[in-house]
Amino acid sequence: QVELHEVGGGVVQAGGSLRLTCLASGRTFSKYAMGWFRQTPGQEREFVGSISGSGDSTHYPDPVKGRFTISRDNVRMRMFLQLDSLKPEDTAVYYCATGHSFYLEEPEAETEYDYWGRGTQVTVSS
Repeated sequence: QVELHEVGGGVVQAGGSLRLTCLASGRTFSKYAMGWFRQTPGQEREFVGSISGSGDSTHYPDPVKGRFTISRDNVRMRMFLQLDSLKPEDTAVYYCATGHSFYLEEPEAETEYDYWGRGTQVTVSS
């Protein structure tokens, strides 16, 4: 049974930073790519970024490129999302997810992921 648990959310002022951590358990962590998504009420879940199983390849959408950074620690089975230069529009619940393989062809697609955490709230005040 795979379990994911996000920690590190909170309230921060615009321009500030947060670091989210995704704690994983249940299967060989390094064999699977992972991703981050976010969601606001009434909206569809939005892709925030992904990282390959080895950690040497990352992918970000334009709205967060240059501000968000994903990394992973395969020994401790953790993934991180560094959020810098935060904007009020970054306010959302952030979710981590495990991909179904080492490398994902379409990392933006939710269908590429098979397990999800419950999310952590990030609130950016203006």
